[in-house]
Amino acid sequence: MTSQHSGSDQPQTVGRRQFISTGASTLAAASAMPAHAVEPRAESAADKVVVGVMGLSRGLSLAKTFAALPDVEVRYLCDVDERRLKAAGEAMKSVADNGIQLTADFRRILDDDDVDALICAAPNHWHAPAGILACKAGKHCYVEKPCSHNPWEGEMLLAAARKYDRCVQMGTQRRSAEKISKAIGFVHEGRIGRVYYSRSWYANLRGPIGQGTVTPVPAHVDYENWQGPAPRQDYTSNRLPYNWHWVWHYGNGELGNNGVHSMDLSRWGLQVDYPTRVVSSGGRYRFDDDQQTADTHVVSFEFEDDKQMIWEGLSCNRMGLNGSTFGVSFHGEEGSITLDSWGYRVFDQRGKEVESETGRAADSQHAANFVDAIRQSDPTLLNAEIEEAYKSTLLCHLGNIAHRTGDSLKCDPGNGHIMNSEAAAKLWKRDYAPGWEPTL
Repeated sequence: MTSQHSGSDQPQTVGRRQFISTGASTLAAASAMPAHAVEPRAESAADKVVVGVMGLSRGLSLAKTFAALPDVEVRYLCDVDERRLKAAGEAMKSVADNGIQLTADFRRILDDDDVDALICAAPNHWHAPAGILACKAGKHCYVEKPCSHNPWEGEMLLAAARKYDRCVQMGTQRRSAEKISKAIGFVHEGRIGRVYYSRSWYANLRGPIGQGTVTPVPAHVDYENWQGPAPRQDYTSNRLPYNWHWVWHYGNGELGNNGVHSMDLSRWGLQVDYPTRVVSSGGRYRFDDDQQTADTHVVSFEFEDDKQMIWEGLSCNRMGLNGSTFGVSFHGEEGSITLDSWGYRVFDQRGKEVESETGRAADSQHAANFVDAIRQSDPTLLNAEIEEAYKSTLLCHLGNIAHRTGDSLKCDPGNGHIMNSEAAAKLWKRDYAPGWEPTL
């Protein structure tokens, strides 16, 4: 969700058309339905699926993707930036003719009994709180990556999905990509022998954001709704609409922004859940500006059964490993497999390529998988179901926590909780604005 103010509470219309252990308190809370819970809609395979989209930067693309699926209606567009909201409404006129409603407050979507699902593409600090509220309102949720701003609320989102029996999918679209799935199958079936190591990377050429100043909130921005669950801070000139990613109060740096995509594939291929040890190195090396998160970052994760994965992030240099900006590699006793964004290459023990295939982007397939799971009322059909999504997102959080504290983290392999650092354990959860702390 980007910044925004609609000037009215009334929606506008535009033309056409297995649960993880999170402690006794969480388990107890998840065991009883609160009086205010909304009964889920009854669904059948023939039902039209109605969605509302929150956050219209990435969300506009998602809105178009969902609107193009058979028997899916995008009923709402939501953004707190009035200009972006209106522009998105105009852009959707050629895609949907059902009289899409525009709103600055996503809770209007949750209040509509006909809506089946919330599509949350708002900033990171909104992902889990909005997803939890969606589940409590009887809605399913497609949440962009990472699925949470911190580990605790990720656990809460998983607990909410289980308690209210909702389909919650994270936007790691490569989970639905044909060639990526095929390559992961090769890893699992022993094509390259016992696999013990995976590395992944992301490289970009981001510029500086400068030194921001506290300024009045622009008239077209509903900053109160933009901050939502986050404790209040003054509006700063260089954070919106995108640079909040590099501020810990709202974002998770490059590790949470793009690292989650490749690390999810590493974890999937290695067939691991929670690490035993996490070590981080790196920092802000390129620019002297207001960014708080690392621009050059390497994180190592060790797992049981002698498995390890690393992630390398370069925010200010596009020369990633193997000369590519994105990738994942798996290393086994009999060869290696590398993945690019949508395809794969297989190598023998000597590094000779023996097979490769090029794939295609899978945004539509990922959205269709979500809709199919809703129609069949079966979260187990999801390719990026919230439990798997949470485990991959947690790796991002642990890497950032290790970076922020400078500690080598010892973790419980049963749930990923930090065992050896009081300073790091304090970053498991954040403070929330009054009335906004997620509950079940």
